[in-house]
Amino acid sequence: MFDSRTAKPVVVGIDGSATSIAAAEWGIKEAIARDVPLRLICVMKSKHPSSDDYYRDIHHAEESLRFAQAAVDAAGTFVKTETAILEGPPAAVLVEESRDAALVCVGSVGIGQYARSILGSTAAELAEKACCPVAVIRPRGFPSSHDIDWIVVAVTDKPDSDAVVETALTEAELRRAPVLMLGNRDGLEQRAKQCGQRHPGVHIYPITEGACVAGFLKKHDERVQLAVIGATEAGQLAHIIGPHGHRLFNHTQSSTLIVR
Repeated sequence: MFDSRTAKPVVVGIDGSATSIAAAEWGIKEAIARDVPLRLICVMKSKHPSSDDYYRDIHHAEESLRFAQAAVDAAGTFVKTETAILEGPPAAVLVEESRDAALVCVGSVGIGQYARSILGSTAAELAEKACCPVAVIRPRGFPSSHDIDWIVVAVTDKPDSDAVVETALTEAELRRAPVLMLGNRDGLEQRAKQCGQRHPGVHIYPITEGACVAGFLKKHDERVQLAVIGATEAGQLAHIIGPHGHRLFNHTQSSTLIVR
């Protein structure tokens, strides 16, 4: 049983959008796996030109949290849930929340000019500055009968590579998904075999096309549910998430987990 006074929660940024609801739903398994609360946060601006503007803002925040709580309850899996309305710039508030969180989840429809939600425009900043892992969750479509929902990770020479790969395999177990393990030819198959021995329920497929997740996604159109990268690769987020609805981008439904 967790101690709510000490357990670091899984924090989810809520802004009333469908993508933030998807982030809340995605975070349920993360909170249950860690045996910690799911903390739903709605951020409102700290200054209002009038009392009417303030009441509109607080009403929107309360409604957004109610919808998110209802979605969590509808999932049918018990998880302790906390809610809070905080004030300030969304990215700064969520970065501060990350100091005492196990994971921060936000929804995003894209990066840059294509972003439609408040949280979508803060995803890159949060990915680079957060003090804990960050999950950027994209809207999910309906898979066809032949689709496979892959998890993608790269074996690199960076110091955090082992932790990134292990996190990807843990996510694969949690979500019952197969893994595409990217890397250079030397030793990749042996690495995949060793990982398979530690995680016997996960199907791991080594791909010797280089250790770059963003590059792989650019060239291939396999259905990817989650790309797992390290904090040193957070700058790749815009290339992995891509712009919403861009006709040249294959992976408009791929979410990203930044490990730190």
